[in-house]
Amino acid sequence: MKTFVKVMKALSDPNRVKIVKLLQQKVMCVCELQAALEISQPSVSKHLKILEEAGLIDYHKDGLWVNYYLSDGHHSPYAANLLGNLKHWLDNDPQVAELIKKAPFLNRDEITG
Repeated sequence: MKTFVKVMKALSDPNRVKIVKLLQQKVMCVCELQAALEISQPSVSKHLKILEEAGLIDYHKDGLWVNYYLSDGHHSPYAANLLGNLKHWLDNDPQVAELIKKAPFLNRDEITG
């Protein structure tokens, strides 16, 4: 029950759902997510930590960059199931659709100068 509740709480925030939808498009760093969502870096980092603890996302380090991506769900069957369903949900939501349009143009090199 504890794992299920953690996953559900992680997806109870609109910004965290948007992060998942963005990560469906491509692997992203904090600065790209921050630019897409137009929220502060500490807020993005906090959301990422919650999603990671719920088993929804994972990351790998590449030099100075930390790249976030969707988990394969091996930590939690609840996370795996919801990630699978979210692939087909909300794409027509105006806010999500706008983010999906933005995603290919988010470039860390341009963002960080």
